[in-house]
Amino acid sequence: MSPTRGRGISLAIAAMLLGMTAQANANERIAYASVGDSARAPIGWVEFCNDSPAECRSANTQPRDIVMTQKAWKDLVRVNRWVNETIKPMTDIDHWGVIEKWSYPTDGYGDCEDYVLLKRKLLIEAGWPREALLVTVVRDKKGEGHAVLTVKSDKGEFVLDNQNEEVLAWTETGYRFIKRQSQSNPNTWVALGDSNRPAVATATAR
Repeated sequence: MSPTRGRGISLAIAAMLLGMTAQANANERIAYASVGDSARAPIGWVEFCNDSPAECRSANTQPRDIVMTQKAWKDLVRVNRWVNETIKPMTDIDHWGVIEKWSYPTDGYGDCEDYVLLKRKLLIEAGWPREALLVTVVRDKKGEGHAVLTVKSDKGEFVLDNQNEEVLAWTETGYRFIKRQSQSNPNTWVALGDSNRPAVATATAR
């Protein structure tokens, strides 16, 4: 076999392998949920609702965004900072002996979703509409499952996060957004990306 022909065969094999890889990647992308599709609730949410049914009333309501006044912004910053400083980080496995458990951090300890639940509760009790306070599942900068609170406003969407003392626009977090609660129903989850993958656990303390 001539060297030229040998190189030609090698190039053909390489092209075929690249094509197979591209097709595999395309198939993987197709398996992802489209933005806005319904998504599975994150691990631990259903059990939380069973334990706290009043927090998960499923009556459909109209989507509502808050008007981001100067006072509203100060409230967001204050609540985010207070919860982050008051609650001590602890994984669910250390806290409860299970990989994932959503609960209010009434004993002063919790992981990411517990911070989110408390921030959401405090804002609702202060008069903020639930429809603008959406529990959101992301992958953080390390690629790990993580929960944050998304606040929908007339000035955009902002994120309250136990990994950041500042309230940031969602585009500034560096996170990959997976799914979040629907504004219309707290028990309906909508895809923000690849939610058709296995359900994401949010087992990070901080």
